[in-house]
Amino acid sequence: MSHSVENRFFAIVCGALLVFVAPLFILFLFLSSERAEKEIKDHITVLLVANAQALAKPLWDLDEDSVTQISATTVAEGAIVRVNVRDLSGQLDVTQSTIPRSYKGDLESISRPIVYNGVDGAKKLGDITVYYPQLGLFDGLKNEEIVFISIFIFAVLTVFGAALIGNRIFVIQPLMRLTHAIEATRRLGSRHHVDWQSNDEMGRLASSFNDMQSKLQREENELKLAHRRATDTYNLTPAMLFSLDKEDRIAAVSDYWLAATGYDRGEVIGRDFVSLVLPESQTRYAERKRSNPDSAGRLAVTVKFLCCDRRIMDVLILETTAIQDGLTLSVMTDVTELKQSEDRNLRQAITDHLTGLLNRQGFESALDAKINEADLRKRELACLFIDLDRFKWINDNMGHAAGDTALQELVSRLQKCLKPGDIAARLGGDEFALLVLAEDAEARAIDIAARVAEIFEAPFVGDARLSASIGIAIYPRHAANAAELLLKSDIAMYAKKRDGKNGAQIFDNGMLDDSRRRAELENHIEAGLNDDWFEAYLQPVVNIDDRSVAGFEALMRLHHPQKGILPPGRIIEVAEETGSIIRIGNRIMEKAIANFARLSRIEGMQDTYLAINFSPLQFEPELPLRIATLLSRHQIAARRIVVEITEAVLMDDNPETRMVINEICRYGCRIALDDFGTGYSSLSYINRFPVDIIKIDQSFIRAINDTASDVSAKSRMLVESITTLSHKMNCTVIAEGVETEEECATLRTMGIDYGQGYLFYRPLHPDNLMKTLTGQQQDHPSPVAQAS
Repeated sequence: MSHSVENRFFAIVCGALLVFVAPLFILFLFLSSERAEKEIKDHITVLLVANAQALAKPLWDLDEDSVTQISATTVAEGAIVRVNVRDLSGQLDVTQSTIPRSYKGDLESISRPIVYNGVDGAKKLGDITVYYPQLGLFDGLKNEEIVFISIFIFAVLTVFGAALIGNRIFVIQPLMRLTHAIEATRRLGSRHHVDWQSNDEMGRLASSFNDMQSKLQREENELKLAHRRATDTYNLTPAMLFSLDKEDRIAAVSDYWLAATGYDRGEVIGRDFVSLVLPESQTRYAERKRSNPDSAGRLAVTVKFLCCDRRIMDVLILETTAIQDGLTLSVMTDVTELKQSEDRNLRQAITDHLTGLLNRQGFESALDAKINEADLRKRELACLFIDLDRFKWINDNMGHAAGDTALQELVSRLQKCLKPGDIAARLGGDEFALLVLAEDAEARAIDIAARVAEIFEAPFVGDARLSASIGIAIYPRHAANAAELLLKSDIAMYAKKRDGKNGAQIFDNGMLDDSRRRAELENHIEAGLNDDWFEAYLQPVVNIDDRSVAGFEALMRLHHPQKGILPPGRIIEVAEETGSIIRIGNRIMEKAIANFARLSRIEGMQDTYLAINFSPLQFEPELPLRIATLLSRHQIAARRIVVEITEAVLMDDNPETRMVINEICRYGCRIALDDFGTGYSSLSYINRFPVDIIKIDQSFIRAINDTASDVSAKSRMLVESITTLSHKMNCTVIAEGVETEEECATLRTMGIDYGQGYLFYRPLHPDNLMKTLTGQQQDHPSPVAQAS
């Protein structure tokens, strides 16, 4: 191996000789042999021509002796070793040869015809063939050529030897010294120099090598110094530093890391770092690189770390990617207190401070987790959406403190209905939700709903009575995701509220149609408010005796551009649920008063009144001022305005509502109690509130002439009783829904003051109503009744 360069040089020179010199030498021998062979052929050809002429006569005469003598003379020539003469008839065949028996070489032959020129012309008598040895490459060389070749070979060998000696002295020796210096550096670790000086390339190579060795020696010293400083910095830095290899085994730890964790360096070096992490955090730590795909230079993960004394720390690990030979550098920071603070903040963020249940944010996170658990365990998840009925009454009449106490008491009762693993949350206000995971979630949800309904049988704070409407939806039967499950349970809850409250309702797809229709109606309401589709239709109220017009009731109508007039009952119901009834009521009130001012200009309509229906939500403190402003703008006396309210307004007995009603009465407006007789204790309201007009519900009016005698008798008795009591309390009585003359005649005999219904007038657009009343005044002038 030490002479490999020299061997390669020897091989290169030999190869050069074989490639360049040997072909030239062979070419020279080939040309010499070819030249010699040509000379021999030319000489033999001349001899053949002469001997063929000499043999013509003897062969004609069949003179065998002469032929033999001439053949012998021919074979005596130096180059020819055999002669054969043969006539065409086969009578004469003479062969002469000088070839020894030991000769094994190949022979070359040349033939020539023997022609006799006689009287009859030239005739071919036979052939003469001569044989001579085949020449080799060296057979044609002359003495001077052999001398030249010898000189050439000697010169080549001399140059070859000189190249080998020069390579040995000027290349191999300095390379050997350089190799020895490198091997000594490798074995001993010290920087050896090459003892060689010359002005050629080898001298420059040795000089460069020596300079490199000196520079490397200086750099090694600097690296050793830097390593000592880095080691001191690594160990003395007040941070928990450690390094991992490619397999996440601990390769190094700082002194501060050992002091903080309590381990010894010997027991952790080579140990898998994940073995020091609690099982609950091992998966997160193992997948840290996958969970930080955008962090090309640094990874971050927070895990629970097990110290030597079994103490558990929450640590934040910041890890660099491989810095050398697959090693990483990481810093571990104790964030236990910060983590505890974050956990407290998180609990506060997802917990309802009043009840201690999850709030909406916490419930949504729990819902996602429960859905994942349901998928893994192949179970169903039931969501129960609970909305309290009449909870607003407690806040309005007993104060918010009582409402908070009632909610806390409700949660205390509610938790007794739940099992471990069930989740309860307060979504806001008086809305709650429950999550139940079970194989038969529907049966479990129905059971819980029944038990929840039972907790409302006992009164709450201040003897307050509550109930709940519960909607139930099942995952994955009814919903494919968390948002859809919560939405459909909410839809089921509203369906229960519309059906009568206080109970549970399981979602079905038909509710989606109701929900879509409701959403469509909400859009129509909003568009109607924006594009002014709402109109205040007016229906006259007439005197039962003479059918004269005593007043008008303003009725809301939504005129859709494509669908025409939409049913008002459903619009009012949805508007009250969404709160848009306030804007609708204000819009109808404005238009009704403006149109009433126009109607008042008709002859005989100056003393009529206008009845306006108000939703319970409209009784805001600003309502009396708004009414006064409109009446002042249109110059209408307050006594001509009747505020129609339903029993629902009076049932809550809200102090704020009572104050607004009293303020309206002081201003001069009158109060009418609408749909009288359909509530629980309607008669008491006449005494407790400043009611001026009683409107008997149309269900009683239709029954007074019922074919069933007992129904008719009871209805007439109720109507007569209401009329008598109302008159004794100075209240005017109006019958709603009068549709037949028979009903009108019966009501007249009972002493009813006024009537309202399709028998007299249908609700009309103000423009049409003005045309109708104007035409009646022109055709049949009649007195106008005044409601007292």
